[in-house]
Amino acid sequence: MHEVQGVIARGKGQPVELTTIHVPDPGPGEALVKVQACGVCHTDLHYREGGINDDFPFLLGHEAAGVVEAVGDDVTDVAPGDFVVLNWRAVCGECRACKRGEPQYCFATHNATQKMTLPDGTELSPALGIGAFAEKTLVAAGQCTKVDESARPAAVGLLGCGVMAGIGAAINTGAVTRGKSVAVIGCGGVGVAAIAGSALAGASPVIAVDIDPKKLETATRMGATHTVDSSKVDPVEEIKRICAETYEGAEGADVVVEAVGRPETWKQAFYARDLAGTVVLVGVPTPDMTVPEIPLIDVFGRGGALKSSWYGDCLPSRDFPMLVDLYQQGRLDLDAFVTEEIGIGDVEAAFDKMHGGDVLRSVVIL
Repeated sequence: MHEVQGVIARGKGQPVELTTIHVPDPGPGEALVKVQACGVCHTDLHYREGGINDDFPFLLGHEAAGVVEAVGDDVTDVAPGDFVVLNWRAVCGECRACKRGEPQYCFATHNATQKMTLPDGTELSPALGIGAFAEKTLVAAGQCTKVDESARPAAVGLLGCGVMAGIGAAINTGAVTRGKSVAVIGCGGVGVAAIAGSALAGASPVIAVDIDPKKLETATRMGATHTVDSSKVDPVEEIKRICAETYEGAEGADVVVEAVGRPETWKQAFYARDLAGTVVLVGVPTPDMTVPEIPLIDVFGRGGALKSSWYGDCLPSRDFPMLVDLYQQGRLDLDAFVTEEIGIGDVEAAFDKMHGGDVLRSVVIL
């Protein structure tokens, strides 16, 4: 048993609390990880606000990198001393998706079996099965992906959630490549990552859409060729205009990534794509939201595909090492996503900064 400091949410809407937690030694299929860095993601705020479920208290934090300290007796894929990025989709290898060779769609992902607790024995619910706002955390061994140990933990840890979700939404789900046009609606961390992924894949134009000029500036730094302030112009018509300038006859973008998660912006994405184009929904809607009314003939007549992107449809064992290598080569600027490095006691203040639009990621350094 390990006694460490961790950040918990005790109840809905309550400020987070830095407190002592107990972390078990790893059992079968588990790994104990000494956390080096963990990004502050909007999903952690959703947990605190009760927007995910009500299994309080939560041990927050899930975009993390660290070093494996110990593993269960049966674990062979990672070993003590390995530098790893944590993921929240350890694949099972046995479900119908895994058996047909599509483990990125695994339907039975899993986490550690044992529970981390408060000193009084109260079981904690780790955010996305990770709980990395802590000096050490217990995860399923499959949640650990070994990467280049010389990489900066604060940067590569962000692949564990938002950055991978955005890059994967473009490259994996949207199949973005050279010769294709892309529009991204919503330029928070995930949207900007989708822009970076689209630029990395050679797409052009890459159009960033938002209502915040500061976010559009960031999108430009990350690879957007055009920006659209949708508070001032009709984003659908502007996307169509930009794409028609590049590709004669184009009626929109080949791929439109919706990174907001709202019916209004999803409808914009639907109509902003070219014939036979693809819409990718990676923004997370709330349970009460519904698909906007669209004539069924428009769904049929425009062709193409309407997709949802789960975690960027990533396979961590395949995608994390590749993206870390691109980062190390200077071809993917993961450092640009790290707005500030903070202490483990500064998570509540980082939540407040999210609302100002000035921060892509605050990263806790342990």
